Amino acid sequence: MKEWEQEVPLIIERGKGPYLIDLQGRRYLDGVSSLWVNVHGHRHPILDKAIQDQLKKISHSTLLGLSNPPAIRLARELVHLAPPGLTRVFYSDDGSTAVEVALKMAVQYWQQRKPSAGPKWKFVRLALAYHGDTVGAMSVGGVELFQERFRPLLFPSMPIDPPYCYRCPLHLKFPSCQMACIDPLEELLAKEHQEIAGVLVEPLVQAVAGIVTAPAGHLTKVRALCSKYHVLMIADEVATGFGRTGKMFACEHESVAPDLMAIAKGLTGGYLPLGATLATEEIYQAFLGEYGEWKTFFHGHSYTGNPLGCAAALANLEIFKTERTLAKVQKRIPVLQRVLKPLARLAHVGDIRQCGYMVGIELVKNKATREPFPLTARMGHKVMLEARRRGLLIRPIGNVVVLMPPLSTSVKELRQMVSIISQAVTVVGRDLGQTMEKAGRM
Repeated sequence: MKEWEQEVPLIIERGKGPYLIDLQGRRYLDGVSSLWVNVHGHRHPILDKAIQDQLKKISHSTLLGLSNPPAIRLARELVHLAPPGLTRVFYSDDGSTAVEVALKMAVQYWQQRKPSAGPKWKFVRLALAYHGDTVGAMSVGGVELFQERFRPLLFPSMPIDPPYCYRCPLHLKFPSCQMACIDPLEELLAKEHQEIAGVLVEPLVQAVAGIVTAPAGHLTKVRALCSKYHVLMIADEVATGFGRTGKMFACEHESVAPDLMAIAKGLTGGYLPLGATLATEEIYQAFLGEYGEWKTFFHGHSYTGNPLGCAAALANLEIFKTERTLAKVQKRIPVLQRVLKPLARLAHVGDIRQCGYMVGIELVKNKATREPFPLTARMGHKVMLEARRRGLLIRPIGNVVVLMPPLSTSVKELRQMVSIISQAVTVVGRDLGQTMEKAGRM
């Protein structure tokens, strides 16, 4: 905050398509979809109209004991689009709450539906995972910097190594490793499955971990182990959902159907806050009973099923259909991959990870040894500032430059974004070299 107050803050006044425009009228390409939420570009006429039309009817009414047409229609659409078996929708406000809902549902499910399975209340998660900033979501996260001050508030979770091939914790290489990073999960489930309620994963891509992409088959193995040891598989599709990986949901790439799935971010096309947790019919049945049995899921939000948010989400899904968004994205993904390749030649680019329109470019101090820059060097931040000067807004994660543009971004605009990142990394790397050289002469 001190740094932000000392600098001249960038104030965005409006947007159009893939561009954001500041108070001075300068245009910037939105390289991170306004923190991974914007899908079809800013000021899309169909989304604008859907919200305006809903405003003429009602902006909000509670879902406690009531419902509304947009919420009903959206639930039907989500069930139709979701992986097979997810037949029930529970609305919330954002990704963190959608995850917390899944955690609470999992614990209550085992208590009410399968009490003989054991006192299942623990969760397994990947190291480096991020699932949100509320207390429950932090408890199943693995970003130490975000959590350390709040450790006394968090419940314990059980970490296993992530499939981070560039920095493999087992010091192996894919594919000769035969995906050995999955073995600890089976060992843990075999030993403690009677106390484990669920395994929580970000399918294919650990976003906040630095766009860490899992090798093909990893997700399938997680699903198989959850089924084998009778624990719930919870998929956090908050970042990966709604076309980011080239399919509507990342789970589709390996035909995996989780037991619970959290969604948010791109759900409304990036217009309004809305989250949802999708559950199987088996889980839903655990919450049915007579009043005095107290099987109710005691969890609610003031704005649950907000009609404006649901209307925007319905319009978002309609655009996917009418504009054939996924088909267009799938054609551009190989182009983006080709455009990114030359970056690998840059002195400080250690790894380029891509899954669809989700890209992480990891900057390193030493390419040969993969030695990272110390976080205090703020390499990602410096590249971000240089890219901003050149007309591109990005937000790095430590030493990883993240590129996650709106799905509507054209090939020409993708090339421009990657070109700016290349220039920014080159300039910052050159300046770093000059600084080190000067320090050596002193």
